[in-house]
Amino acid sequence: MKFVAIIPARYASTRFPGKPLALLGGKPVIQRVYEQAKSVLADVFVATDDDRIFQTVCDFDGQAIMTRADHKSGTDRIEEAMEKIEVRGTEYEVRGEDLVVINIQGDEPFVQASQIETLCQLFDAPETQIGTLGKPFETMEAVMNPNSPKIVCDRKGFALYFSRSVIPFVRNQSPLSSEGDRGRLPFPYLKHLGLYAYRREVLREITQLPQSPLELAESLEQLRWLENGYRIRVGTTNVETVGIDTPDDLQRAEEFLQQLSR
Repeated sequence: MKFVAIIPARYASTRFPGKPLALLGGKPVIQRVYEQAKSVLADVFVATDDDRIFQTVCDFDGQAIMTRADHKSGTDRIEEAMEKIEVRGTEYEVRGEDLVVINIQGDEPFVQASQIETLCQLFDAPETQIGTLGKPFETMEAVMNPNSPKIVCDRKGFALYFSRSVIPFVRNQSPLSSEGDRGRLPFPYLKHLGLYAYRREVLREITQLPQSPLELAESLEQLRWLENGYRIRVGTTNVETVGIDTPDDLQRAEEFLQQLSR
């Protein structure tokens, strides 16, 4: 089994333009993501549509690939990057299920080695087509946040559904107790973390699929894959990360970084 990590990164973020180049502890965010991935995997690439990001990656001796600017998702950008890698005639000419492509978000500078390793281990099972990670929620308040997608899995660890809503709905029990205790969970809810891995042929196939009704309803790309019959195995982690979507998130990330360095 061979693994290659690709980090999609674009400059034109609506909420935080230029986010990959923002400095975190004196380094660009994209460099911190790259270094975290490189601590586990030998083969890591940044896929971008911006010359500034491309040059920044080259400046810290990383590997970068230029892609088109019209991709609708990071998954599509990763597919184009893989096609370009394969055209080069490199060692990635591995057949089908022997190659796994890992999608590491470009705004996750604290992604942990243990999380990447857990994701890779999911592919020890030949029936795994797509892998992702979940983390147990700690408070009901967090569960109720629609910006934190929830996962429901079957007994074998495959995802049944992802939703921004609170799933499952626990009947005859208020989500918050009468005493306002937001830390008491009526169910072991699982938070979805935006790390993915795909067998090479599966990645090629899912990027050819049109958007699906469930995906459009929830604005969750992974529902397109489920709706088309692909199986997503979910690994679990207890490690929390700090993603960066806004300038305020960057400030929180700075504080988190300082805590780690103490």
